[in-house]
This record gives sequence, C-alpha cells and structure tokens, in this order.
Amino acid sequence: MSLKLRITDDVKVAMKAREQAKLNVLRMLTAAIKQREVDERIELDDAAVVALVEKQIKLRKEAAAQFDAGGRPESAENERFEIEVLNLYLPKALSAQEVTDLLEAAVSQSGASGPQDMGKVIALLKPQVAGRTDMGALSALVKKRLAPSA
Repeated sequence: MSLKLRITDDVKVAMKAREQAKLNVLRMLTAAIKQREVDERIELDDAAVVALVEKQIKLRKEAAAQFDAGGRPESAENERFEIEVLNLYLPKALSAQEVTDLLEAAVSQSGASGPQDMGKVIALLKPQVAGRTDMGALSALVKKRLAPSA
C-alpha cells in the first residue's frame, strides 16, 4: 500500500474514532500533499511523501522551540503531538551501526579522501537514508570521518 493511501485510510479511521486532534494533523498532511501535486502537476511517490513529512516535522520542531521560548508551553505541546503523528509515516529509523556501515561504504565507493569530498559522500548517502536518519547528524558524522587526522 502506498504511503498516500495509508494516510487517506488513517484519515477515515480517525474520523470514525472521533480522534479530532489526529484528524486535524492528517488533514493538514493530505492538504500539503495535494497542494504540492497541484503546484508541480505531478503524482507524489512514497519518497516524495516521506520528504514532505520530514519537512512538516522540521517546521513543527522549529515552531515548538519558538513557542517554548515565547512562554507558550501548551502550543509547544500541540506541535510535539503533531510531530508524533507525523513520525508514524516515516520509515523505521536506522541504528547508529547501520548509519556507520552505510557511511563507510559511501566513503570507499566515492574514493573520498578529505573534507573537500563531503558532497560526494552525502550525495551517495542521501537516497539510502532519506527519512530514516537526521541529515544534520549524518552531515556531522561525514565531516568527522573525512576530517584530516592530526
């Protein structure tokens, strides 16, 4: 079953179960998917939907941080709830060992020898880890791995 179909089915389930908070998040997600499809005149595949979900999660993390900083904990908590719901649609996260193994394989495959080759390594890793690990943390790992040893 495609991810888009799964989200649509979950909207129906949430509607029948009268889970209003979850339903609101799912409706927002389906609206974002449809908006992107209309804007770009394409049919989103699972990878594109995962990317869209990741973007929505990032936006909510930033909003939660802003609400916390602004002294609005109830709004920050609402954003965190939305993040929990959205996380249901991301693939299973990679373990630290799996990330390390993929990183080593990408470094050897690209022939990377230093920090100047970071883009090559990231380009190889990105399709393999999309939605399954934090790209910021991965970037830091790649940078550390390619740093010249003193």
